[in-house]
Amino acid sequence: MESRVCEGCGCGMKLFREGARTCSAKCRKRVSRRGKLPAAMTSRDRWIRRTASKRPVTVDGRPASSTDSATWSSFSAASKSSVGAGLGFVLGDGIGCIDLDHCMVDGRLSGWAREAIESIAEPILFAEVSQSGEGIHVFIEAPEAPGRKIRDGRNIERYTVGRYIAVTGKAFSLPS
Repeated sequence: MESRVCEGCGCGMKLFREGARTCSAKCRKRVSRRGKLPAAMTSRDRWIRRTASKRPVTVDGRPASSTDSATWSSFSAASKSSVGAGLGFVLGDGIGCIDLDHCMVDGRLSGWAREAIESIAEPILFAEVSQSGEGIHVFIEAPEAPGRKIRDGRNIERYTVGRYIAVTGKAFSLPS
């Protein structure tokens, strides 16, 4: 039996199955997410953990802040941590997010959301289904600017600094 290191958590593991890369289903999920997130995000030390109620925490469980870089970590450290319920990415340094809430109906994108996505002028890095399963996060390349909310029957928020987004890693294919 060969002994290796899990690609998900970094712990030692004994391989019963030839070619195994992870020690558990949780780590397999963690590793599969890595392939979907763009290097523009995973290469920056702007990662935190989050609680189920979306409160930001550090990789060791202390309170984190979207405005204090001393509380942020690398993607590797954040994804290996088991603190909280998941990952979060702190916006800034050229990366922003357009958050479309309640825009999915029966797993399909609503018309207003499709129009909003098609009107995005900035380069799109990645799109994912939000934690609720009813929204979409569209990560974009964008300079830092004040946030914006649109509540006119649509639920659109745009942030580029001073906020963090709960990252699910559930990739969403944008309309072409």
